[in-house]
Amino acid sequence: MTDITSTQRQAYEAAAFRKLVEHLRNRTDVQNIDMMNLTGFCRNCLSNWFQEAANADGNALTKDEARAEIYGMPYEEWRAKHQTEANPAQLDAFSAQKSDH
Repeated sequence: MTDITSTQRQAYEAAAFRKLVEHLRNRTDVQNIDMMNLTGFCRNCLSNWFQEAANADGNALTKDEARAEIYGMPYEEWRAKHQTEANPAQLDAFSAQKSDH
């Protein structure tokens, strides 16, 4: 890759993040537990990281506010509309992980 400035890198990273969030908002069929089992992170992880970054920058963002940023709506609304009950196989795979989430 050609040399890019730190400002350009930050802009590209931000664009990629926005695209990821948009993609996840459109893929409501993909459950968080499946994401955790396959990738080790989920929408809640993204919202936690978003909150941590905001708080580190001096913006007191609550957990609910951060989740709304990622989900595009209040978390409880998203859960009611899109979250399904985890099946035994999903729960077993999640339990087998060595995750701190």
